Amino acid sequence: MEINLSQCFIAVDDHDKALGFYRDALGLEVLKDVGFGGMRWVTVGSPAQPGVEIVLEPPLADPNASAADREAMAELLAKGLLRGVIFSTDDVDATFDHIRASGAEVLQEPVDQPYGVRDCAFRDPAGNMIRFSRPRAQ
Repeated sequence: MEINLSQCFIAVDDHDKALGFYRDALGLEVLKDVGFGGMRWVTVGSPAQPGVEIVLEPPLADPNASAADREAMAELLAKGLLRGVIFSTDDVDATFDHIRASGAEVLQEPVDQPYGVRDCAFRDPAGNMIRFSRPRAQ
């Protein structure tokens, strides 16, 4: 039996700003842009991994959610408390320089971690922490 990741979801509060990061700064391709029920979902992906899609979705993509729940999710997103993703890269330092040059908010400059990777981190326009890593040579 083979199991592969096909989609993951990242909450964003402004899809156009998110595209400035995921499409323009990271170079991901827009695969789908769908609106339904006053909400919007934009799917992006890397040409290097055509089977994996990242869906940029509203913070609470449930049309039946209460106003209080929507507000709570928006507050968590604004604080950066929702999980983002970790991308692998062949060159953490070059990736860092490229993304920093786009104006993205730096959370962590490249560093060798004690758990065996070199990584860096940025905040996307919605506040999600997005990391870029590469295993260190042993």
